Amino acid sequence: MKQIAIDDTDLQLMALLQQDASRSNQALAKQVKVSAPTCLRRIKRLQDSGLIEAQMAVLNPEKMAQHIGHGLQVLVEVSLERQDAQALTAFEDRAVADAEVSICWQVSPGPDFVLVVQVRDMPSYHALVQRLFTRDANVRNVKAFFSVRRSKFSAALALPASLSAAS
Repeated sequence: MKQIAIDDTDLQLMALLQQDASRSNQALAKQVKVSAPTCLRRIKRLQDSGLIEAQMAVLNPEKMAQHIGHGLQVLVEVSLERQDAQALTAFEDRAVADAEVSICWQVSPGPDFVLVVQVRDMPSYHALVQRLFTRDANVRNVKAFFSVRRSKFSAALALPASLSAAS
């Protein structure tokens, strides 16, 4: 991905897209005061550069529960016995490949990884524990925290209103 220069209009576009990526190109263009073709080119440039990584729908877990059940959301701290690059990469690769792991952070200090796991029920969580933790001789300690309620969810990055404000 090539490095690009961004300006205040790009920042405004990214902020608006983080709030609601389903807005039409025309609506975005009007809000940032550029033409629709210019807006579309800017968004494409931001995507091609990797600054905009993905656009996705955020599902409401309470409303989805009416259709598929509540499920379990679990924050899991994982500490490894060995922390050499190969051991860290091996665990990370397995965690990232697992469909029930929605977020994987390598962290420091403290545990080596923090995972956000979303499973259907306790037997599904137990199967994940077997898959990722019990069968791996390098996993030293696992600490799980079961979510009771989601108070906030956002993948948005806090952006300055302008580049001059960021300096």
